[in-house]
Amino acid sequence: MFSFYILFQFQNLLGTVYRRGDILFTNDGNCVISPVGNKITIYNLKQNKSNTLPVESNFNYTAIDVSPNGSILLAINEKGEAQMISLLTCTVIHRYKFKQQVNAVKFSPDGKLFAACCDDTVFIMTAPSSFTGEFRSFIMKRVFKKSHDQVTCLDWSSCGKLLAVGSKDTTTKIFTSEYLDNINMYSLSGHTDKIVGLFFEKASLDLITVSRNGQVCLWEATIDSDDLVTSAVQISHKKRRKLQKDAELQEDEVDEENVIEKDKEYIENDKDENMESEKKVDDDKRLQYKKLGRHYIGDAIRNAHHKVRLSAAAYHKNTKILVTGFTSGIFFLHEMPDVNLIHTLSISEHRISSIAMSPQGDWIAFGCPNIGQLLVWEWQSEQYVMKQQGHSLDMTCLAYSPDGLYIVTGGYDGKVKVWNTTSGFCFVTFNEHSSTVTNIVFSANKKFFVSSSLDGTVRCYDLTRYRNFRTLTSPSLVQFGCVALDSSSELCAAGGHDVFEIFIWSIKFGKLLEVLGGHEAPVACVAFSPALASSRLASASWDRSVRLWNCVETSSDCDTIQLSADALQVAFRPDGEEIAVSTLDGNITFFNATTCDQAGSIEGRNDLGSGRADTDLITPEKMLKTKAFTTLCYSADGTCVLAGGNSKNVCLYSIKESVLIRKFVITQNRSLDAVNDFINRRFLTEFGNMALVEERTDFEGGDVNIRLPGVKSGDMADRRVKPEVRVHCVRFSPTGENFAVAATEGLLLYSQNAGLDGSFRPYRLETDSTPAAVRQRLAERSWGEALLAALQLNQHDLIQQCVEAVPPSDIQLTVVGLEDDYSYRLLNSLARLLEDSRHLEHLLIWLKYLVTDKKKVPPSVLLALEKVLTVKYSQLSKICDFNKYTIRCIKAVSEITPKQEDVDMDSDHSSGRGTFSDSDSD
Repeated sequence: MFSFYILFQFQNLLGTVYRRGDILFTNDGNCVISPVGNKITIYNLKQNKSNTLPVESNFNYTAIDVSPNGSILLAINEKGEAQMISLLTCTVIHRYKFKQQVNAVKFSPDGKLFAACCDDTVFIMTAPSSFTGEFRSFIMKRVFKKSHDQVTCLDWSSCGKLLAVGSKDTTTKIFTSEYLDNINMYSLSGHTDKIVGLFFEKASLDLITVSRNGQVCLWEATIDSDDLVTSAVQISHKKRRKLQKDAELQEDEVDEENVIEKDKEYIENDKDENMESEKKVDDDKRLQYKKLGRHYIGDAIRNAHHKVRLSAAAYHKNTKILVTGFTSGIFFLHEMPDVNLIHTLSISEHRISSIAMSPQGDWIAFGCPNIGQLLVWEWQSEQYVMKQQGHSLDMTCLAYSPDGLYIVTGGYDGKVKVWNTTSGFCFVTFNEHSSTVTNIVFSANKKFFVSSSLDGTVRCYDLTRYRNFRTLTSPSLVQFGCVALDSSSELCAAGGHDVFEIFIWSIKFGKLLEVLGGHEAPVACVAFSPALASSRLASASWDRSVRLWNCVETSSDCDTIQLSADALQVAFRPDGEEIAVSTLDGNITFFNATTCDQAGSIEGRNDLGSGRADTDLITPEKMLKTKAFTTLCYSADGTCVLAGGNSKNVCLYSIKESVLIRKFVITQNRSLDAVNDFINRRFLTEFGNMALVEERTDFEGGDVNIRLPGVKSGDMADRRVKPEVRVHCVRFSPTGENFAVAATEGLLLYSQNAGLDGSFRPYRLETDSTPAAVRQRLAERSWGEALLAALQLNQHDLIQQCVEAVPPSDIQLTVVGLEDDYSYRLLNSLARLLEDSRHLEHLLIWLKYLVTDKKKVPPSVLLALEKVLTVKYSQLSKICDFNKYTIRCIKAVSEITPKQEDVDMDSDHSSGRGTFSDSDSD
């Protein structure tokens, strides 16, 4: 019975587009890979879609890189835990622990090696190779510890033999992946600040280095990459001389005195050998660098604002374009090696932490961590390819559109954003609210939605013109904590936090109709009955009561339900016959909406988990008693309820059996607070929890800051606080196939169809229902039996084969023989087929007969079909309009006939008449 709900899995992450770390393009240049907390999201710029990998780390990702063949993604979190992720199967294939934070990671051009820098150490390791078929990753090859400070960036030469490393000690060092005769290590000095970026030229050993104070140095190599001499024996020069000495001692068995004399001779011979080798190296051209010049970028900006620093840099080797970003949100484009300024633009007022250029060199991606912004800019046309930004603070509420196509979110930053669930992108943002958005609700006709805020306004937004067309206020200033719309979308109700009353407005006229009084504490939630032609309103308050109002008939009278604790949330069942109430004691109680009798109860406090934070001084057992469900909603069919609170767990309960069906753990990110149920005892000392001791942090502006005691907001660029994991809002999609969770990490989408195409989920399976039998019946043209067996197997590919094999003339007869249960399942499968299938007309014929022949179709199924058809209509309408106007233009051009005079003139020219020669003019 519960198999439908058990199969929900994480599908996508919306609401957060970038947090921190490296951003990069895929090898084809069509996608941008962005680390979003402890998850990784891939934004497809061609198809306008986003996809979050089903891979999760224990901490936030900071350093990522893609192999040259594009099949392997190396991602390392802030604790140095590395994951080798296959982009083909989207699974982790290998893990490794560096045991300290990795500042940068880079694959070699041939993909056989990768380099990672931790503190002042550089590691060169082997990577999975597709050439030999061997999987030998994270095998240490070389280790360099030559820097005097933290290593910040690195880059490989085109030949893959040299590795350039920049550090905070203002020097650039050249290391080798193999032992070379004409170079061991080379150090470049000339900068006066830490190195931000360094880049080899294409097919050359020339180097470009960029420092934090805007200095750009150009270095010219004395030899080419072809002149590098690989040592015959891949061991160090010191070890080679030692082995040579041991071999000579084993050949001659002599006494002690002769050994001493031999050592003296060896030392003298060693000096002569070194001189000869140096002479030989000079003859073979030893690698050296010469500084060609030093240039300064952004002097005017730094003179105006002395705290502005260069924070990120990227270089495209084919087009020789250098991109530099600053802490003020300004970036420059320069053409190298002349350092000619091409363009400059200010994208924000916050620091640019990461820059990436597409392999073609036409797109540039920027990441701003302070505001969570990710931009892709085309520098030739000077246009934005993608411009996405999440909520700067946590999301507080969300609402699905009636067809499940859009999700509207509100946050502490006062912004209201509309997200497309198909593409995963935000396409409109409203900034009218000046304080926290507390609740959002959609109208039943899909044309507008309403939001309430602590700024004392309730605003109505039009989804057709994207504007705030109505602002509802009260006679006196009230902080509205909740809002609701009736089924006709004509009445709007909002409850106050500081004034314990409920205000009812007319959406059409924008006038205040009624003020309902009676509650003795803040109104936590209001909800209208979803039943048609019903104006019944339920309100939950902290005064331990739920009141049911008849807003139209007798607004002053109400039915009161007394509770055992403060009410936090109230929700109507989709049919309007039952309400669910969440209380402060961790219980969910169900009441009949007509008789006000209690229908059931669920005690779910123990299911939430304690989630002890670093600052908590009480035990987990005591902490568990403070947990309660702060948000809940019914499923689309009304049989289950989904609830969440100040915890990492979201609980799904069966109402009839009052049992927990499944507990969804939304995150395992230990970079958030209160994820673990217990504090690590290694941090507990006689002085307290050492996790609360804040270390000094060197920000990109160059200042060292310590957060003031108790500060959680203010200057967001300098003061940081460890966010606490919590669930702010949960909502089921009207189609019943998805649900969304607004949490600390963003907007999490869960779907029953996520990654389940290969799973086996039969329905009323019979012994003769097999894939072979389905194909045999299709060959025998027994359409009905084949389709019935495919629906029992519940395999998407088999259902698709059956649906596409039935001729259009036989569809109606096949539909008549199906039972209602199978018809509804077939409608759900058709909704999935419509998303990707090319046989649109054929599927629409199926829908026509299925919907018209069946008397009663569940609303959730119809909403799922409406969502898919709306997307298809929007896609086809653009193509049809383009074709229509193109044909109209071609037709208009073809109808234009040249004038008769022009025709005669052309005929005269062709016959030689009407022309003059030199002899005629004379």
